[in-house]
Amino acid sequence: PLMLSATAPSGGRGAEGRGSSRSPPGSPPTAAMRSEPLAQAASLLEEATDLLVLHRDFAAAVERCEAGCDSLGPGTSPERCERPPGLSAEVKCSLCVVGIQALAEMNRWREVLSWVLQYYHVPEQLPPKVLELCILLYSKVRDPQVMLEVGSSWLTDQTNKSLPEYGSLLELYLLHVLLPLGQFEGAEELVRGCGVFDSQQQLAFLGTICESRCQWAQQEEMQLAPFCSCTLGALSQKLLTVLTLLRRALRSMSSHFYLFPYKKMLLATFLLYLVVVRLDPGTVLRFQIFKILLWLQKIK
Repeated sequence: PLMLSATAPSGGRGAEGRGSSRSPPGSPPTAAMRSEPLAQAASLLEEATDLLVLHRDFAAAVERCEAGCDSLGPGTSPERCERPPGLSAEVKCSLCVVGIQALAEMNRWREVLSWVLQYYHVPEQLPPKVLELCILLYSKVRDPQVMLEVGSSWLTDQTNKSLPEYGSLLELYLLHVLLPLGQFEGAEELVRGCGVFDSQQQLAFLGTICESRCQWAQQEEMQLAPFCSCTLGALSQKLLTVLTLLRRALRSMSSHFYLFPYKKMLLATFLLYLVVVRLDPGTVLRFQIFKILLWLQKIK
């Protein structure tokens, strides 16, 4: 299964021992809609977590997550770079985490990034936990290309560089996005340009990049080997066919040469020499050769 680890907000109640006032899983969240936005979102998060983990009703879990994110308001916009403060941001992040896992369980992983960005608008605003899950998800389904620009935008943002999770996310981006895509130059520039790694860590990462580059080259050689062998095999077959035809032609010519007696061949060669070299250049060569051929016909 694609489900990772479901995350509940700090201070939230567990799956057991919750009050009976909550609406049962699968019912419309009408009671929660009458609460305050933050309490409403927290209640929807609890329902979504139950639906995901206990009841495995993934579609209903996504609906609860969407309702919870909508209850918190539009959040940040592309023009404003403030982050939602405090517990509201934590609840919103947890709702997105549960929604990502529910979408992945329904094999709707292609919708995950666009689904998340409708609540955070720009990649730079993604919480570290959400970005981590997106990188791991698209790496697991072998489509890391999706996270190439998103991860680069997040890592180059100056505000994100001060976060404590920046180093671990940078390492995750290198290992699960850049190196699988063969982006070795970009990986080296990112390692040398960041300020979170010391010299030893930089050397270790540069060694990992070099090793991955060698493995990438070996895989390309292994993929090209069957094509090269087939090409060489076809060329060898054509060369063998040409040599066979040439051998047959030489054998046929030699069989025709054997029909003439040895002395007659020498005499004909000597007469041709006289006509071409020793006789008067004004003599018609074609007429002389014709006379020699008639003479050879009479001797035969």
